[in-house]
Amino acid sequence: MKSVIIGTAGHIDHGKTALVKALTGIDADRLEEEKRRGITIDIGFAHLYLPAPNDETLRLGFVDVPGHERFIRNMLAGVGGIDLVLFVIAADESIKPQTREHFDICRLLGVRRGITVITKSDLVDAETLEVVIAEIKEFSHGSFLDASHTPMIPVSVLTGTGLDELKKALTQLASEIPSRDSTALPRLPIDRVFSVKGFGTVVTGTMVSGTIVPEHDLEVFPEGKHVRVRGMQVHGQSTEQAVAGERIALNLAGVAKDELKRGMMLGQSSIFRSTSTLDVELSLLPSAKPLKDRSRVHFHAYTMEAIAQVSLFGERHISPGEKRFARLRLRESTLLVPGDRFVIRQLSPATTLGGGVVLDALPLAHKISPEKIAFFLKIMAHGSPREMVVARVARREQEGLRLSDLQAEMNLTTRNAAAMVANNDQLVLTNDRVIISAIEFNRVMDGVLQAVSKFHSASPLETGIGQEELRDRVNLNPSVFNAAIEKLKSAGKLEIAGEQVRLAGRVMVMKDDEAESKKIIENAFASAGLKVPALKDVLAELKVDKARAQKIVTLLLRDKTLVKITDDLVFHGKALEILKGMIAKYKTKSPKINVTQFKDLTGVSRKYAIPLLEFLDRERITRRLGDERVIL
Repeated sequence: MKSVIIGTAGHIDHGKTALVKALTGIDADRLEEEKRRGITIDIGFAHLYLPAPNDETLRLGFVDVPGHERFIRNMLAGVGGIDLVLFVIAADESIKPQTREHFDICRLLGVRRGITVITKSDLVDAETLEVVIAEIKEFSHGSFLDASHTPMIPVSVLTGTGLDELKKALTQLASEIPSRDSTALPRLPIDRVFSVKGFGTVVTGTMVSGTIVPEHDLEVFPEGKHVRVRGMQVHGQSTEQAVAGERIALNLAGVAKDELKRGMMLGQSSIFRSTSTLDVELSLLPSAKPLKDRSRVHFHAYTMEAIAQVSLFGERHISPGEKRFARLRLRESTLLVPGDRFVIRQLSPATTLGGGVVLDALPLAHKISPEKIAFFLKIMAHGSPREMVVARVARREQEGLRLSDLQAEMNLTTRNAAAMVANNDQLVLTNDRVIISAIEFNRVMDGVLQAVSKFHSASPLETGIGQEELRDRVNLNPSVFNAAIEKLKSAGKLEIAGEQVRLAGRVMVMKDDEAESKKIIENAFASAGLKVPALKDVLAELKVDKARAQKIVTLLLRDKTLVKITDDLVFHGKALEILKGMIAKYKTKSPKINVTQFKDLTGVSRKYAIPLLEFLDRERITRRLGDERVIL
């Protein structure tokens, strides 16, 4: 069953609510005050099922909006998610101020389909009706309601004239409307909150994307509270699935009625992020006054509204009828994604100024030149999805962009995000799902090679540089760094030995005095057995300077030729292996050994005995038990 959301629009008392009731049999005015005063104050809802030409059933959800200028904010809360508009103009009054403002709002919100309905046609004669039709044709010329390609139907809810023709036109247009994307991440702008005895908190809204099922975990934006869907209804009927384009009611667990309000958004948990800064393409109405940079306005998107400051990129003002890239800073956070439409209105008097489309709902925090931002926004406004992904990754430079962040920035499921990255030779996806542009990745690898080469030049006696030290030098996040190291290794440009990284084929060549010093150090400790000399005394006898001597020692320690067991004591590795053999042989005589027995066994003084026993404990050759060691 295909679902389509239809909104009404038009001046107060032009018969929008009566028209909806005539079509559906449902009175969309639900408030006592509305019935008492005879005007629509808040948005109301109704539905109608019609057979489609392809034997499918159409489920039409109607959002009826108030026409009074004082309730434009409520009107805006209702029209954000509509697919088609019934643009209502009364035959006895023709075009009025709110006709014009509602018309502007529909265009600003990107409504592309509609039917012009001339209500109260029974109140005028044929000649007057022809005049009204001519006025409407002139008014709507060149717009989405242009009479050359959209229906214009006179009706009377009293006599029933035109209602069948209207239903036929609704069926035709609704059948042609593409279904909304039910595979995207779910988002539901909340337009009503109430509680039902025995069930708890219930919210309603028009699904703008995705699919929701019972037990679905959702997040309330901007509050960040997590909720669970207990159950759901579509037009009063329980369902096991709600998809984009449907009017739904959700029974929520984990939240009280008082914690929710109109303007909040339900969305996929742990993916989306709230924002109070939006980069947009802003259009000013031809009828509006020029808008200065840093002006404050009322901002409306779906069911939310907030005060926003407008910062124009590269301009001091925007003239009537012009488009500009701008940054909007909202007083309150919200959840919006690229492609979402919005309207801005003057603070006082409250008139509609313009609107536009969100291009980037999560601008980068660090400063970027206006020229770079403008270049990026041009791609977001006019580029293909592939170009948009590449641009979003490229602006992160060597930091890269996590796949989950790409999902949040572009409202993509994990599968769709991965598909947009796969087989794209302009992008590189690391093993832990960080995306970096291929150009930046090549720069990263060049930087890594240069850093390793520079290290070798500065430290010729070192076999390689530690991976963590190298990462700090090139200042990369672990994901990008590890991917670069692996790529360079597989390309035969780097070699990795444990934690050490070196240029492929790198061979350490010592100078004659360095090689001689290395041999002197090694022999000094090899011949000493367990009664080793002080390292500083050995180094003092060398011909090389202190810095090079220390590097030689570092090499011997790294190769395990020498082993440091305390800050002051260094032993030859072979001497320690002989010691381990002596302990193993001693175990055949006794399972335990104390300090005195150890000194007798090895012939060393207490100066060496205690550190050596502690070394054996660390090596799990022995385990201290009181004043003795158990030989393991």
